[in-house]
Amino acid sequence: MELAGKWRKVMPYLAMVFLQFGFAGLFLISVASLRQGMSHYVLVVYRNAVAAVIVAPLALLFERKTRSKMTLSLFCKVLALALLEPVLDQNFFYMGANNTSASFSSALTNILPAVTFVNAIVLRMERINIKERRSQAKIVGTLITVGGALLMILFSGPVMGFPWTKHSASPATADSASHSNGCWLMGIFMILLSCFCWSAFFILQTHTLRSYPSELTLTAMICGMGVMQSGTVALVMERDIKAWAIGFDMRLFTAVYSGIMCSGVAYYVQGIVIQERGPVFVTAFSPLCMIIVTVLGSFILSEVITLGRIIGAMVIVVGVYALIWGKGNDHVNKAERDDNFQKHKAFELPFTTTNITKASDLDRI
Repeated sequence: MELAGKWRKVMPYLAMVFLQFGFAGLFLISVASLRQGMSHYVLVVYRNAVAAVIVAPLALLFERKTRSKMTLSLFCKVLALALLEPVLDQNFFYMGANNTSASFSSALTNILPAVTFVNAIVLRMERINIKERRSQAKIVGTLITVGGALLMILFSGPVMGFPWTKHSASPATADSASHSNGCWLMGIFMILLSCFCWSAFFILQTHTLRSYPSELTLTAMICGMGVMQSGTVALVMERDIKAWAIGFDMRLFTAVYSGIMCSGVAYYVQGIVIQERGPVFVTAFSPLCMIIVTVLGSFILSEVITLGRIIGAMVIVVGVYALIWGKGNDHVNKAERDDNFQKHKAFELPFTTTNITKASDLDRI
């Protein structure tokens, strides 16, 4: 039991680190596909269609006896969640990433913890006492994180060479070249809008899960509604029928990968972690994705790594550690507060009724 308790404590951290590696892959392959001419409107539709096809059978299998009834209030929340994430956030993000770069867009999304933190305070979902050290750490950590991201954006510095990169001695980079036109500014604006929608999605998801704690079913409904809403937008914005045609290439891989990993798996895992630790904890790990994308982007997409980005990444890591430390005692582990068996399963995979009887003595995720 002691080992199980320690595993429950560390599991949210491992889950979020795993998701950051998944999101890093999304940054890289989506930019590559968009640069090959794939429409971001079509990509959003295919991404959520794949997620819905994968998650819906799992929801029907594992949660058919535990899900609550559909109400008008829940239906409206699902519509709002689908609009915020699959439609607005994903389209804004893809437009922003296409107009900037994978490493730049991943760096700018590090304002997400700050936006979520502020929204949580405004909505009274986050407790702040300026006299407490942990509250001070949350505020300072958020400011440091945002400052590190701004440093990466505003200060480039000399290009840093690595064994796998071959860049000219000229200090000009792909990012700095794009600074001279409106595409770069439009990309920044789109990514900022994406972060705001993503933050709002986390907040509303937290509220919805309190009254509807069926993560798989909620994920399937969000993706399904997202397909219908994003499909309507795509039909209006993308008139060329050829844009919908994809073959066995990077575009198909992007749709399948992003649908399974970044929509289906991510929504489900985030929903569990949000119930355990809250929305700010989830968004606090986004800087890790930026570091991964910066390194892999230089290797896969031949994007340059500058001194400013390295320094900014180090500053962001400091801010994230401060914010996580401040969040450390906010959510007392449910297993320590209540010895009810069902609550002990808050971070486990869903089971059927027969499986619960067979696996009641096993420690599973």
